[in-house]
Amino acid sequence: MEFNGTDKRYNQYSQHLKNKFNAKVYKITIDAGFSCPNRDGTISKDGCIFCDDGGSFSRAHSNTLSIEEQVYTGAQTLAERFKAQKFMSYFQAFSNTYKPVQELEKIYTASLKHPDIVGISIGTRPDCVDEDKLKLISSFTSDYYTWIEYGLQSVHDKTLKKINRGHDYKCFLNAYEKTKAKGINTCLHVILNLFETYEEMMETAREIAKLEPEGVKIHMLCALEGTKIAEMYRNGEITFMSEDEYINTVCDFLEYLPPKTTIHRLAGNGLRTELVAPRWIGKKLDCLNKIDREFLRRNSSQGAKYLSQ
Repeated sequence: MEFNGTDKRYNQYSQHLKNKFNAKVYKITIDAGFSCPNRDGTISKDGCIFCDDGGSFSRAHSNTLSIEEQVYTGAQTLAERFKAQKFMSYFQAFSNTYKPVQELEKIYTASLKHPDIVGISIGTRPDCVDEDKLKLISSFTSDYYTWIEYGLQSVHDKTLKKINRGHDYKCFLNAYEKTKAKGINTCLHVILNLFETYEEMMETAREIAKLEPEGVKIHMLCALEGTKIAEMYRNGEITFMSEDEYINTVCDFLEYLPPKTTIHRLAGNGLRTELVAPRWIGKKLDCLNKIDREFLRRNSSQGAKYLSQ
């Protein structure tokens, strides 16, 4: 099976966007100064054990800029560097629904003023949404391609507890069902190698397949400076997958997902100065090429096991 008129054997989100808007579409990462209940003391002050002080933000530009300035600067940079033509506002750092709904409306609206913005994507936690916030976000769906990205990470409560996630799988399911009811696209983030067996990771894949989300983003667990994971790694409490192990595991994972689910990420964007281990994850293009070759070797694709169930 091939997807989006390409030779890819998985449903690549970037190509999906290009087909949908007939243009090269890139996300503009925005830091709107959000915090997180798992860092400000509401749940705990420790945060998830994999999260650094940037809250998983790419640090594409200074958060001293206004939201409008971040969008315009980001659009100009992406147009010059990648010849991007259309853009999506991407609220990435920390929990981007963790403010009163009146403030959220001002923040989100400010990010949509650029004439070439076609969508908005909001990264958050399932315990940071409610009916009013979802109603606000759903109000953008008539004019913009609207997404909420939930940090699920795993369907196993024992894993969520170990990584200090601060919520359980039932909490996620409740938020997910309410989000779907509002007609908002959902992208679920998953981290592989979270102290789990191979079968436990595949169980996460199968459970996600049942939910049929519009998108999935797969991460490889890594250790960044200043995180609990880095401390555990240096103390010999955790080991990481090799690149070959990851390639095989991620292909197995994708085989369980519905073919219509778009895949937003499979590999890192480059080595960061904060990266402790594993060092191979920064070779994005190399990793993606190996995933392509492995699917070709198998004569398989995303959804192969989903379709056979």
